[in-house]
Amino acid sequence: MLRQAQHDSAKTRTTENTQHTTEKMELRFEHSKKEVSRMTTEELREAFLVEELMQADVITKVYSHYDRIIVGGVKPVNNAVELGNHEELKAEYFLERRELGIINVGGNGVVVADGQTYELDKMSCLYLGKGTKDVVFKSTDPANPAVYYLLSAPAHANFPNRLMTKEEAAPVQLGDSNTSNKRTIYKYIHLDGIRSCQLVMGLTVLETGSVWNSVPPHTHTRRTEVYFYFDLPENQRLFHFMGEPQQTKSIVMQNHDAVISPPWSVHFGCGTSNYAFIWGMAGENQVYSDMDPLAVVDVK
Repeated sequence: MLRQAQHDSAKTRTTENTQHTTEKMELRFEHSKKEVSRMTTEELREAFLVEELMQADVITKVYSHYDRIIVGGVKPVNNAVELGNHEELKAEYFLERRELGIINVGGNGVVVADGQTYELDKMSCLYLGKGTKDVVFKSTDPANPAVYYLLSAPAHANFPNRLMTKEEAAPVQLGDSNTSNKRTIYKYIHLDGIRSCQLVMGLTVLETGSVWNSVPPHTHTRRTEVYFYFDLPENQRLFHFMGEPQQTKSIVMQNHDAVISPPWSVHFGCGTSNYAFIWGMAGENQVYSDMDPLAVVDVK
């Protein structure tokens, strides 16, 4: 869950046009490989698992010092919700020195950025570049609210705001039903798609009967990666694997949980049913294929 650490903050503000801001942001610092190898289940979850991201009319954020990424979520139900700032950023507004990727995994919604309206249906992606000042999240139907997953990274250059639907994301099918990992990959923010300063972002949908993701597993010490799992039935669970390739650890996750994978860590998972997940990265480069693959038989 989102723990109330020493530097956490929560602020609430309502404006005359029913825009509503309730913010929670938690700060997390890095852990060495040696530390992680000795962690208990609870310590591992506290360090890397992000729970309770999607709360009605609340923006929840976790600021990780791995590549200074911010993981967030917002589910506007009764009000439009404004993207607020946080004192830890020492900025005039949230995107003064940052960029933001947004993917909707719920009902239809609308994001208004500096007066421009973007309509996001399920699995549409919106990129907002450095310098975007005013951002408001809305749901088209409160009975079926939008569920926005957010991933932000520092940016030193400005790129245009852009919306992309899943149909425009050039889906690619990978895997095989014989190895229970048949899946479709949608790439949104990358070198040949929506351009960004350093964000890379997309999602993967597993077919019925397939439960393994990102197999064969890999690492990339040049980039931090975050997984956000969705469309996992409430009575099912996901076993996410992380750690060094020859000393893996697992975190049991549920629908709408996210997990932060350090650059040196593997990141792959297996569910008790099929599901989907958003993957997002920031770090040294934006080359999607920059991976150090591992043979399945070498993982321990």
